[in-house]
Amino acid sequence: MPISAEAVRDLQENDLLVLHTLERLMKRYQWVPLEVLARATGKGEKEVSYRLTRLLRFGMAKYEKVPYDGYSLVFTGFDALALHALSGKGTVNALGPFIGEGKESIVYEGLGLGRLVLKFHRIGQRSFQSARVKRGYMPEEGHVPWLFASAFSAEREFLALTKLHPRVSVPVPIERNRHVVVMSLIPGEILSRCTPGDPGAMLDAILLQVREAYRLGVVHADLSEFNVMIDGDRCFLIDWPQWMEVSHQNAGEILERDLRVILLYFARKFGIEYPLSRALSEVTG
Repeated sequence: MPISAEAVRDLQENDLLVLHTLERLMKRYQWVPLEVLARATGKGEKEVSYRLTRLLRFGMAKYEKVPYDGYSLVFTGFDALALHALSGKGTVNALGPFIGEGKESIVYEGLGLGRLVLKFHRIGQRSFQSARVKRGYMPEEGHVPWLFASAFSAEREFLALTKLHPRVSVPVPIERNRHVVVMSLIPGEILSRCTPGDPGAMLDAILLQVREAYRLGVVHADLSEFNVMIDGDRCFLIDWPQWMEVSHQNAGEILERDLRVILLYFARKFGIEYPLSRALSEVTG
């Protein structure tokens, strides 16, 4: 469901206490019983039950009767915890309009000291296993591993942006909390939705950024026309949670795949023939 800034603002101290406690107990319980929540929060069952009713209404928790009566944290509650923490630090003052949705994330504009982007990583229950296979290690922590895997994915992306900025044209990393990465707003359009004024020069610019990342020890591992943003004659590489180190045993193969994808796009869309061997030499030489 969409993130409601109003619902996050409406959360009271005891609502947040129950959310935090649910988050912690999800590492031990598939469904957290009411009496366990009451004991862990130090509040009576009547008070905790009232708070859970509010959280269920906000869509931040889920109730299930089978195999026993219990409550679970869901992504909207995870969003609320992250937003509350980022707001408390002064990083995010307002949640802005929805920007877009990918396979494993949703993106909003936000406001802090300036305009921001908030990327909410969303490795769903169904996609968790495929994400684990594609990316190697993904945490299987607790009984909702997709929540914690989403936080790990955000941590990985934030680390990549920190390693790459400012030598590579990427969003400026600002802050991370749980599964949310806060970064600078990149101007322009996704490459797949626009036509560069000089496609040949733009391809050269993209390869230059791939080379700079490689020299910093990073391979994107999912490069395509959907992960490049164009602003005039400038390009930015985005979407880094799946990156791998150059020292990884599969890095050479993955780099070759990245380059093949982007070269095929420029050949198909703009008729530019650029040998893969030349691109590999430009990047790694």
